[in-house]
Formats: sequence, C-alpha cells, structure tokens
Amino acid sequence: MSIAPTDTAPQPTHPLKVHNFRAYWFARLSMTLGQYAMMLIIGWQTYNLARDSGMSVAGASGQLALIGLLQFIPLFLLSPFAGLAADRFSRTLLGRLTILLQLGCAALLAWLTWNGSLTLPSLFAVAIVLGIVRAFNGPALSALAPNLVPKAILPNAIALSSIAWQAGMIVGPAVGGYTYAILPSLPYLIACVLFLLAIVALSTIGNVPRSVIVGAQRPIGQIVDGVKYVVHNKMVLGAITLDLFAVFLAGATALFPVYARDILQVGETGLAQLAMAPAVGAALTAVFFSFRPLRTNVGPKMLWAVAIFGVATIVFGFSTYMPLSLAMLFIVGAADMFSVYIRQSLVQLHTPDDKRGRVSSASLLTISASNEGGDAWSGWLASLVGPVAAVVAGGVGAIVTVALWSTLFPVLRTTRTFDPPPELDEEYPEERLQENIP
Repeated sequence: MSIAPTDTAPQPTHPLKVHNFRAYWFARLSMTLGQYAMMLIIGWQTYNLARDSGMSVAGASGQLALIGLLQFIPLFLLSPFAGLAADRFSRTLLGRLTILLQLGCAALLAWLTWNGSLTLPSLFAVAIVLGIVRAFNGPALSALAPNLVPKAILPNAIALSSIAWQAGMIVGPAVGGYTYAILPSLPYLIACVLFLLAIVALSTIGNVPRSVIVGAQRPIGQIVDGVKYVVHNKMVLGAITLDLFAVFLAGATALFPVYARDILQVGETGLAQLAMAPAVGAALTAVFFSFRPLRTNVGPKMLWAVAIFGVATIVFGFSTYMPLSLAMLFIVGAADMFSVYIRQSLVQLHTPDDKRGRVSSASLLTISASNEGGDAWSGWLASLVGPVAAVVAGGVGAIVTVALWSTLFPVLRTTRTFDPPPELDEEYPEERLQENIP
C-alpha cells in the first residue's frame, strides 16, 4: 500500500509535480553520480596497483574480487537491521547521514591519491566502510520514494527514480574516467561536491507520512516479521531472487578493468565507455517507461528480459571488438532495466508500507549479493578460468536461472498487471498513519 494525501485536494498527475519527489530525485541523481564516479576509479586503481606491483591478470582479478567481497560482507550482515531502521526512524535523516559518510570516504581517497600514498589496504578499508553505508542507505531511500507520491503514479515515480539512478550510472563513470585522465584525485573531489548537493536536496523534503509498524513490537521480532513476509509472498520472493541469481552469475562489471587494460586495450577512457554503455541502455529504457508505463503481461516480460540479459552477456564475453562490446553492454543495460522496473513495481505495490523498509532491505541484500557478491564471484572465477570464460559462464547461468524460476515460481509467468491483491489494502488500512519528522 502506498501513502497518499487524505484531503480532497486534486491529486498530482505526475511525480515531478510533487516538491518532495523532485528533491528526492535530485538527491538520488547527485548521490549516484558521486558513487559511480568514485567506484569506477576504486576498481581501476585497485587493478592497476595490483598489476604494477607485478601481479598477473589472474592475481589482479582476485584483488577486484576482494573489493567486491569486502563491500558485500557488511551489507549481508547489516541489511536486516538497516531495514528495521528504515521502518522505525526518519528515512530522510538516514539518507543524509549515509551520504555524509560517503562524502568522507571520497575526501579521504582524494587526499591519498593527491599525495601519492594510496595503497591496496586503504582501498580495501574504504570498501568496507562503503559496504556499511550502503546497507543503511539503500533501504531508507527505497522505502522513502513510495511515501512521496500517490499510489496511482507510483510506477511513473519508480521509472523516474530509475532514470536518476541510470543517469548517474552513465555520467558518473564518464566523470570518473575522463577526469582521472586529467588529474587522478579529481574524480574524488567532484564526488565530494555531488554528495554535498545530495545532502542539501534531502534536507528540503518536508514531513513524510508513513505507517505504524504492525505486528511484533520488539526489534528482533519485527525483523523476523519482515523476513516472513518476503518468504510467504511468492511474488515478492520470486522477483527478488530472480535478480539475485541472474545478476550474481552474469555480472561482468567487476571485470571491466581487465577488459579495458588487457583484452580490449582501451585504457581509462575506454573503461569509462564500458561502464557507461549498459547505463545508457538502462536510462533510455527508464525514460520510455516514465512516459509509457508497462501495464500488461508484466511477469512473462520480466523473465524474457533476464534471458536477453544473459545472451548479451555471453556475446560481450567473447568480443574483442570495442563497438560490438559496447553494443552488447547497451543491450545488457536495457534488458536489466526492463527487469528492474517490473521487479521494483511489483515489490513496492505488493508490500504494505509498514514493512517496506524491511522488504527493501531484503531486496537490497539480494541486489548487493548480485552486484558486490557477483563482483567477488566474477573476480574469483576469472582468477581460476580467465575473464572470458568467467563472463560467458555467467551469461549461461542467467539463462538457466530464468528457466528454473519460471518453474519454481509459476506466479511470475502468470502475473499480468502490477495491481496488488485486494486483501493487501484491507489488512493495512490507510488511516493507520503517523508523521515521520525528518
């Protein structure tokens, strides 16, 4: 259930007509720009420090795996508590605090890079802090978005929020790669400014209504309630875990530094282009859905999108021709965004507001397992069988996952619209609200 105003005033017809959502959208855009500018350079510096110290391609790939693992472990351990925090405390305050910590990480890396004292251990330490920060940042901001707009325009808001995210994924790597070529510390300095802008934008969001937590009153009991809801709701569980296993197996982003330096041999500017290509495909898909929301056969289309994601990953893995590699990554991004748009809409609309923080943390945990955990898996597998075999095997794994999930979760094949079951609104009436003061 989403939270809508209860007065008789005309309801807004587009999310960007709502001030709170505009501020949220700008904050997410600025934060994502800073994150992806910073993370691209962290991976690039990690791989180059390892290679320049005499490590082989396999050994340096293992260092990339370690970066992913160090981010994933705190996310895995803290996500249940982070989801509870998003349901119990001010989501805007949590967002501001976590972005402030990211600003501190960017400032530290800028200083270390500037004075030439950057080391692999320092990069690993920052990766751990970023994992902790993202454990709390993701559930808070994901659960906040549905509170800002009426339910009728929530799918449009999700698409627009995805545009901010994807635009950050497009421009962020470009900022990181091209400014690094000018001055290695510059990407981190720009990230500091972007994080500061995001904090200011979130600070302009006014009072946000949300539901009182229903059920267990003790924190551990509330965490368990959230987990039970995910497990018992086959739609939510199937959609979340489909993304988990497909992207975990087929994640090639961690190996972009390997492809840029040793396979395609395109340097840091080529690295930026590799990182931008899937984001461009995803952003264009999100723009399309913001104006023409998907309404029919949503479940089957999500399954087909993940299958196409796997096929494009296989072709990218084999490619040694930069234009073909970029084209396949564009398709990877578009297919992934198609799936993400459907999955996020289903999860948000099939989850009562009082549980959105905890369900968002479960969703974040699977996303993190698929992204950071997938990075660790890809790097480790590449260290054993080589980067090409690792990427191709991942694409095959994504296709196999689609076949299995269409059998294990038949509801994904039969879901036609985003509409939640009527009993959801009956169990969680809208009058059970409290003011969440940021």
